[in-house]
Amino acid sequence: MGLWLDSLTVWLTANPQWLAAAVFIVACGECLAIVGLIVPGTVLLFAITVMAGSGALPLGEALLMGFLGGLLGDAVSYLLGRRFHQNIRRLPGLRHHPEWIGGAEAYFQRYGIASLLVGRFIGPLRPMLPMVAGMFDMPFPRFIAVSVLAAAGWSVAYILPGWATGAAIRLPLPEGFWPQAGIVVGSIVVMLGLSITSSLRRHRKATVLIAGLSLVILAGLFIGYPYLTQFDQGLMTLVQEHRSPPMDELMVALTQLGEFRTMLLFSALLTILLLAVRQWRQAIFAGGTLLCTALGNTGTKWFFARVRPEVLTDPLTSYSMPSGHSSGSFALFLTLAVLAGRGQPPRMRLTWLLVGGLPAAAIAVSRVYLGAHWPTDVLAGAMLAACVCAASLNLSQRQAPLNAMPTKVWWLVLPALVALFGFFALSHLSNAMARYAH
Repeated sequence: MGLWLDSLTVWLTANPQWLAAAVFIVACGECLAIVGLIVPGTVLLFAITVMAGSGALPLGEALLMGFLGGLLGDAVSYLLGRRFHQNIRRLPGLRHHPEWIGGAEAYFQRYGIASLLVGRFIGPLRPMLPMVAGMFDMPFPRFIAVSVLAAAGWSVAYILPGWATGAAIRLPLPEGFWPQAGIVVGSIVVMLGLSITSSLRRHRKATVLIAGLSLVILAGLFIGYPYLTQFDQGLMTLVQEHRSPPMDELMVALTQLGEFRTMLLFSALLTILLLAVRQWRQAIFAGGTLLCTALGNTGTKWFFARVRPEVLTDPLTSYSMPSGHSSGSFALFLTLAVLAGRGQPPRMRLTWLLVGGLPAAAIAVSRVYLGAHWPTDVLAGAMLAACVCAASLNLSQRQAPLNAMPTKVWWLVLPALVALFGFFALSHLSNAMARYAH
């Protein structure tokens, strides 16, 4: 495998015009039934996207190829299941490994549509669930709608790290960048590793541990940000180097969705709806998390009074650390993820948290991309939200576990939030069109 991977990277280095096609093909194979279980697509995708980030392929094109490739793999897998149904078990790969399809079937029957969204980020299930959805005759419009959302999040989560690594290696970054990046990234990896382990092992104090680790990293960022200037400046240089007009429009739309007024409306709507359907404990958890995060962000921002980066042509006058967009979006989406994971196995709860973290991370990245915040600002915002969310969950479960909400409640909450999201998205789109018209 190592020799084959080396040969492929050597060939692509000599023929960089094929990098986009390589990203598309590997992403398709990683999401294709049976193939995704045999071929180490994650390793291949990381190696190829590192090469793409070295200047051979723009980020937007790499993300698009990954998205389209993953979507094609899903569609082919679905059509295979829809065409052959139970006879697909006779295929050579599945005939000798019935557990491959058995696990995906059990997961799909238990979680339904949610399995396609969440299972996208679980390696053994990713290539098999679309085929199982076809076997069970899920309507194609419903399948493709969920698959589009899942493929978009998966493309960002699996392509962006490799591409950013390649770009960071290529650029002349400030001296001291890598040691500082190692400290920051290492701290977050340790926190995530300990948090995941404690959650999977169902430790009684898992939420206390997560809150404590988040608080330690948050305190480290507050105290140490004057000594992380090379990390901040290097990462800011890396991001600004790859700006483009299409990405500018996307990032402006994302950052507008994370504005204080927007997050306030989302938070108020969520809390009011939970109160209206008498989900008292869930409403207290959600409202407490969102309110305390907002107050904590405002208080610490004024206390540290950090100046914003000098990137914007029209600089903001407010202080920089922590990022309100980052803390607000992480608080909202982590709250939704926690509520979605109640009553489910630990692995499923963690996957919901991953899915919830993706849109929040996109909003946080938009702030660095647009030059409105330093990277440590958005990291501090994320840690603040994680700390408050975990602490609030622990307090909410002091007497008894927080129960799963009935399905009918979700059918009220989710359409309302999506409708509000659509309203803001259309408003931003109309404003963008008006600017182009003038």
